[in-house]
Amino acid sequence: METPKQQELKIEMTPEVAAGHYSNFAVISHTPGEFFMDFIMVAPNMPQAKVQTRVIMTPENAKTLLNALGENIARFEKAFGPITHRKPAAAPAQGKGGIPNPFEA
Repeated sequence: METPKQQELKIEMTPEVAAGHYSNFAVISHTPGEFFMDFIMVAPNMPQAKVQTRVIMTPENAKTLLNALGENIARFEKAFGPITHRKPAAAPAQGKGGIPNPFEA
């Protein structure tokens, strides 16, 4: 039995999209049918931050993204060494004007 050929997917990217958006903060929420990922750039000593990009995905696609990100982080760490979390030398106490980190337990 002959294996069907996998169709090649051509992906187009405009220069505006290729420029990208920097994000150092993310907020993730969900409904039963979608995951909402808001990517934000937080600047020091700024009382407000603007959402740069919102990505909405099905739960299945969000889990596929999670797995792909895990695989890519493993490849990165194999090539460049472990990624460690850096903390500022004088981190402000929680609730004392610091920006909360949603990735810390």
